[in-house]
Amino acid sequence: MTEKYNFELYSQFVYRRFIWTVPIFMSVLIIGTTGYYIISDGQASFIDCLYMTVITVTTIGFGEIIDLHNKPYGRVFTMFIALSGIGALTYILSSITAFIVGGELKEVYRRKKMNKQAMAFQNHYIVCGIEGVGHYIVKELIATNRPHIIVDNSEEHINELLRTIDEKVYIIGDAMDDNTLMEAGIERASGLFAVTGDDNHNLVICLSAKQLNPKIRVVVRCRQIKNMDKMRKVGADSIVSPQFIGGLRMASEMIRPATVSFLDAMLRGGKNLRVEDMKIPDTFRERQVQELKLEVLLMAIKTKDDDWIYNPSPQYIVKSGDSLIILCSPEERKVINSKFAQE
Repeated sequence: MTEKYNFELYSQFVYRRFIWTVPIFMSVLIIGTTGYYIISDGQASFIDCLYMTVITVTTIGFGEIIDLHNKPYGRVFTMFIALSGIGALTYILSSITAFIVGGELKEVYRRKKMNKQAMAFQNHYIVCGIEGVGHYIVKELIATNRPHIIVDNSEEHINELLRTIDEKVYIIGDAMDDNTLMEAGIERASGLFAVTGDDNHNLVICLSAKQLNPKIRVVVRCRQIKNMDKMRKVGADSIVSPQFIGGLRMASEMIRPATVSFLDAMLRGGKNLRVEDMKIPDTFRERQVQELKLEVLLMAIKTKDDDWIYNPSPQYIVKSGDSLIILCSPEERKVINSKFAQE
């Protein structure tokens, strides 16, 4: 897929730069060659006519090999071929120069390198839409060491993000396009955030993501409450309304300020603590909580039957399919993940 994508990058450049110029230049050569053949009354060979056209267009300045001494219309024709051909040739050369010097070649290689990095990602997250909410999602993914790829159709939004975050992998493209999602590794991703500022766009992104990877978890931003049912129908696993969350936050600031301060301290403190959920793998052998030796704060357990066990006792038996709700740092989360992976 990487080689195919790189070929497409070069193809797009060629198409964009030369879609009209090259055919026009070739037409000048054909018209010039045919014209000089007619002017010579059919006496000149094809090579002589083409040679006359090329030296005229390229302004080499050799003498006329087709006699135009008594044919003023032939010299008028030569002036027409010179102006047309030189104009087309100059544009082609300036386009190639701009491609090499002006940064387009560098951009092609940058995207080639970035695409190679994206192809190596497994179980990563895709953030579709970086303006506003998406910016904070990316910061949280970075803080918790989660691999991710950003997709946004605005280069301005990407550049604004790069001023504050040293981001490595991003794609400038339309997240509603299946090809863009495939480029972002949708088939290998664990989750996708559809958080553009348009509910209709988020709806299409969610639908496309679920069609390309039915197992992926999709979290959708919803501005209008009336659109939530539509998003559920197309497969959204979770729907978040920033207005609703903002209202809850403001109410909490008023009635439970100490709790809010505690949560903020977790996010901004030196240990970078987070409340994480850890899914127990199917290969897990049943055992008591105390036998797990987690060395982190176990706050609750969600059973595979969606029951909640708060502050479980050390003797509680953990089973495969359960989810542990723990308070830990990103480094501690990695240690626990590796421990369960060895089960």
